[in-house]
Amino acid sequence: MKNIAFIDGQNLHLGTNESNWSVNYKRFRVYLRDKYKVVEAYYFFGYLSEEQQELYNELQKAGFIVVFKEHTKSLMGKKKGNVDTDVVFEIMRALIDVEFDRVLLVSGDGDYKKVVDYLIKKNRFEKILFPNKKFASSLYKSLGNKYCVSLDVDNIKSKIEYKKKKVA
Repeated sequence: MKNIAFIDGQNLHLGTNESNWSVNYKRFRVYLRDKYKVVEAYYFFGYLSEEQQELYNELQKAGFIVVFKEHTKSLMGKKKGNVDTDVVFEIMRALIDVEFDRVLLVSGDGDYKKVVDYLIKKNRFEKILFPNKKFASSLYKSLGNKYCVSLDVDNIKSKIEYKKKKVA
């Protein structure tokens, strides 16, 4: 099995922050590989910011492929970019250009529902992982547990949560 993950970074960050926790990216990448056989994981950002360079480096070291939304130079770093269309485009491009089995999506955003339905119909969808079940779109309710998992449940959260190191 060779699956590909597409992660809406803004959705992951805001969803976990709303529940007062954050993701350990190295552990999350291992979780995706071991649990879902993810060989490539694309992490989408709305914009490029020099202040976030350490985060970008951390994601790359953990094994994520970092993708930034394209903006004109005048808007770089000034605007929150909506990555939904970029994620959908890359999923559809992968269907044509890349050898893989299924797509795993990390987001709770209902804007992906149409592509999720299409992938399910084509037997190319693995799961959608919600960063925060409370804020997941109600559009996904009809999919049930077969295709939906929440990252903020204890047995998953404990595997991927960033824990601050205790100072002695």
